[in-house]
Amino acid sequence: MDKDEQEHQKFLEEPLEWCKEQDRILVDIDVKLHEMKEIAEYTLEHQLTSLEIDQLNSQLNELKREVDSLEEQLHPVAQ
Repeated sequence: MDKDEQEHQKFLEEPLEWCKEQDRILVDIDVKLHEMKEIAEYTLEHQLTSLEIDQLNSQLNELKREVDSLEEQLHPVAQ
C-alpha cells in the first residue's frame, strides 16, 4: 500500500471509529432506558410499600444520571 492509500485509509477509519463509539453509547442508553421502562411497568402492576417506592425511585434516578452522562458523551462540549 502506497502512502496515498494509507492516508486515505486513515481518513476513512477515523470517522468509522467515531461512529462505532457513538453506536456503543446509544446501545448503552437504550439498555438503561429499557431498565427504566421495566421499573415503571413493575410499579403499575404491583402494590408497593413506601420503602419499595423509594428504592425504585432511587434506581430510576441512578439510571437517569447514567443516561445523562452517556448523552454528554454523544455531544461533547466544544472548547
